[in-house]
Amino acid sequence: MEDLYPSRKNDQPSILERKDPVMYTDRSKDNQAPISKEQLDSYEQNGFLQIKNFFSDKEVTDMQKAIFELQDSNKDVSSDKVIREPESEDIRSIFHVHRDDNYFKDIAYDKRILDIVNHLLGSDVYIHQSRINYKPGFKGKEFDWHSDFETWHVEDGMPRMRAVSLSIALSDNYTFNGPLMLIPGSQNYYVSCVGETPDDNYKDSLKKQKLGVPDQDSLRFLSKKGSGISVPTGKAGSITLFESNTMHGSTSNMTPYPRNNLFMVYNSVENRLREPFSGGKERPEYIAVRESTGSLTTAR
Repeated sequence: MEDLYPSRKNDQPSILERKDPVMYTDRSKDNQAPISKEQLDSYEQNGFLQIKNFFSDKEVTDMQKAIFELQDSNKDVSSDKVIREPESEDIRSIFHVHRDDNYFKDIAYDKRILDIVNHLLGSDVYIHQSRINYKPGFKGKEFDWHSDFETWHVEDGMPRMRAVSLSIALSDNYTFNGPLMLIPGSQNYYVSCVGETPDDNYKDSLKKQKLGVPDQDSLRFLSKKGSGISVPTGKAGSITLFESNTMHGSTSNMTPYPRNNLFMVYNSVENRLREPFSGGKERPEYIAVRESTGSLTTAR
C-alpha cells in the first residue's frame, strides 16, 4: 500500500500537508449531528474539542473509584499492559482496559460517545487502543510532543487520518498540574520525523517517547500557524476529543494536584490496520487492536 505519510525514513525532518479530511461526515448534515454546529466548526478548525460536564458527578465518582481500584490491584503485578515510570515503580498507564474490565468496556460503548465519534469519522468505529493514564501530584512525568497518528501509522500500519482520541478527565485540570496541551490547527500538517524504528520500540516509548517526537523548528512552525498552544482546563467529567494527527503533549506534574484520565482511541472500521509502515513487527494487541475491529454500534 502506498505510504502517504512517510516518517522516520530520512535524516532531516519535513512537514507535509494533510491529505485526508478532518471531518468525514458531510457538513450539510450538521442538523443531524449529536453536537452543535459551533462545536463541529471548532473541532474541524482546531483539531480538538472540549465538552465540559459531559459526565455526571455520580459517573465521575464511579470512574475515579474504578481507576484507583485497578491501580491498587496492579500495584505488584508484572504485566506488559502495566507501564511504570522510567525512574520508579509507579504506574504510569494501564492498557487495554476496554477489553479486560467490563466496567470500562461499558464506558467505551457509551452511546453518547459513539454518536459523536461516528459522526466525526463518518462511519462506525472500533477501539484501536485504551488506557488509563495516572499523573500523581509531585511525581507524574511528562508526555513529549507528538502526533498519535505518526506513531500509529509508522508502528501499527494505520493507513489514513481517520481516528479520534477521547480523553476523559478524572481529575480537575488546571494550567499547572501537567494538563493536556494541544496546538490548534496542527492536524492539517504532518511532521515527518527522523530516526529508524527498532523492533519492540514500544517497550521504551510508552515510558518515554524518543522516536516520533517532532523537532523544535517544526513545533515552532505549527504553533505559529495555529496561534499558540491551547490548554483545556476544567472539572473532572469533562471530555476532550482530538483528531489523530493533532500535535499534543503534557508537562510533568510538580504540584500537589493529580491529573488522571481515561483515554480511548476510536478508529473507523474503514481504516483498519495494515502492516506497519516502518516494515517492522506488529505491536501487541493491547496497544494496537487488530482482532476485535467490528462496529461498536452493532455490537452494543
